[in-house]
Amino acid sequence: MNTHTSDTTTDAPLVSARGLTKHYEGFSLEGVDLDVREGEIVGFVGKNGAGKSTTIKALLGLIATDSGTSSVLGTPSELLSRPVGAHAKERVGVVFDTVSLPGHLRVRDVGTIYAHAYDRWDAHRFSRLTDTFDLPVEKCVKDLSRGMGMKLSLACALSHDAHVLILDEATAGLDPMARDEVLDRLRDFVAEPGRAVLMSSHITSDIERIADRVVCIDDGRIVFDLPKDAITDEMGVARCRVADFERVAASGMVPESELRYLRHEYGIDVLVPDRYDFARRFPEIPCDRMTIDDYLTLTLKGGVR
Repeated sequence: MNTHTSDTTTDAPLVSARGLTKHYEGFSLEGVDLDVREGEIVGFVGKNGAGKSTTIKALLGLIATDSGTSSVLGTPSELLSRPVGAHAKERVGVVFDTVSLPGHLRVRDVGTIYAHAYDRWDAHRFSRLTDTFDLPVEKCVKDLSRGMGMKLSLACALSHDAHVLILDEATAGLDPMARDEVLDRLRDFVAEPGRAVLMSSHITSDIERIADRVVCIDDGRIVFDLPKDAITDEMGVARCRVADFERVAASGMVPESELRYLRHEYGIDVLVPDRYDFARRFPEIPCDRMTIDDYLTLTLKGGVR
């Protein structure tokens, strides 16, 4: 009897990692904690080589870890590649940053192959998605552009009744209109009960549009895990001159040990936790809305007072 059945209650994360650690020569994943709960789209960000893909492979049981635990739909990650984990694996849709399908297959044939791999494969849905994504069904996988390959991978992931989507740079190579279509599909997917998305991307504008939370990894460690709205709706970037910066620092609005800033040719950008409060206190200092790019830059590259 399979005791590792999927748990899609609102109390249990659909994707979970605790203390995930993996050592390579020259790089280590160090104690990664991560949760993705029902109804959430979690944006997973960080520069190249920061540990995003390693974390995703560990969650999917594709690599063995040195310590820590992780699970998807209540099934321990290390069991996903074994028969006991087949039930959970059926309900996980995965898109990697490269197309992992034999190049000689026609797009039309891909659906036939997947129908043998997944008990809940929906051929009609796959056909509708290939049509929606303008995929040429007679073309071979090896002849598809990078963007077309990503759309084919996503069509596959959305066609076998997945409850969790784990996407590694799934919008890479797509033109703006195609990205809009993919993001709409992800919104529709997570709107249904028992669904969640973990999405890594370098295109932070995509994360900004649809994510509920943003998790950043750097050098193998989680740097922050915040509600997206806390960044984009509450925080700000104060555009200070040197004298302005000293006044802000002396005001105590931000504890001096937490005052993050970035010097550039024209002044100093300062991370402000509450831009509305800042505007009341310092109406003469411009304070812009924070973007995820701004927050990443100030967090990863900015100095601390």
